[in-house]
Amino acid sequence: MTKAIRFHETGGADVLKLEDVEVGEPGPGQARVRHSYIAVNFIDIYFRTGRYPLALPNGLGSDAVGIVEAVAPGVDGIRAGDRVGYLMGPQGAYAQVRVMPVDVLIPLPDGISERTAATLMMKGMTAQYLFRQVYPLHGGETILYHAAAGGVGLIACQWARALGVTMIGTVSTDEKAAIAKANGCAHTIVTSRENIVQRVKEITDGKGVPVVFDSVGKDTLEASLDCLQPRGSLVSNGTSSGAVVIDTKVLAGKGSIWLTRPAMVHYIQPRAHMLDMARELFDHVLAGRIVSEPQQVFALADAAEAHRALEGRKTTGATVLMP
Repeated sequence: MTKAIRFHETGGADVLKLEDVEVGEPGPGQARVRHSYIAVNFIDIYFRTGRYPLALPNGLGSDAVGIVEAVAPGVDGIRAGDRVGYLMGPQGAYAQVRVMPVDVLIPLPDGISERTAATLMMKGMTAQYLFRQVYPLHGGETILYHAAAGGVGLIACQWARALGVTMIGTVSTDEKAAIAKANGCAHTIVTSRENIVQRVKEITDGKGVPVVFDSVGKDTLEASLDCLQPRGSLVSNGTSSGAVVIDTKVLAGKGSIWLTRPAMVHYIQPRAHMLDMARELFDHVLAGRIVSEPQQVFALADAAEAHRALEGRKTTGATVLMP
């Protein structure tokens, strides 16, 4: 038996319960992993509240790192004792131990601690696919990135700096602005007291930006569109404030805007490609171009408190659970 967070109905953070669960031996193509750290991501809240439906009861979380305890016979490439992380697979990462498909496990290189890796699996790989695949950045661009002091945002700040990209980042407070700037964000916009469109136009001499990465959604949609150059791209990579609903005639009227709503699952397969993505991310970390550590650490039993902090915008950077 082991401990895991489960929920039997959707709702507020109080639906999350620490329960005893049984973990068996790994079957064909599987490995059993004992978690060291478990990442908390905003998408977990979507599953908990029912925005993204799950069969109930269920576990929660898709992103963790740990040590392989056992592998099924015939498994190649992963051995007992290996340090691994993952960001794909079934929900249920909020647990001490679980059995996972070997195909989703990413070996951690020497020089990267499990504590650091816990902030990189989903968040770092998200920055990779946004900046290197969805809208490939080459250097010299000026971009707008919403929630620049968040878990993905702080990695994005550093990645933009490493690429030679000028990043304009929105944040909610002056404290978060200072953190984003310290991580490489060239310009910050404090949305509680500054107008996003006006500031972007000032920074870009009225030109606007070629791309906006918007994980906020409903509340920032209009501003995001108004910051774009003609034929610019709106990358809607999250909806923390609500779903994006748009009449396509608006896209024409704003300058023939491109709109995409990417999902990690379509950018991370097959496994060989996922490992290449991770290698690019890890290379930046090992070279010191990206530095990432958890900013908030909660016990597994306190997962509900972690969710409340994230929903209340009381966090910066990455939040993790310790089993």
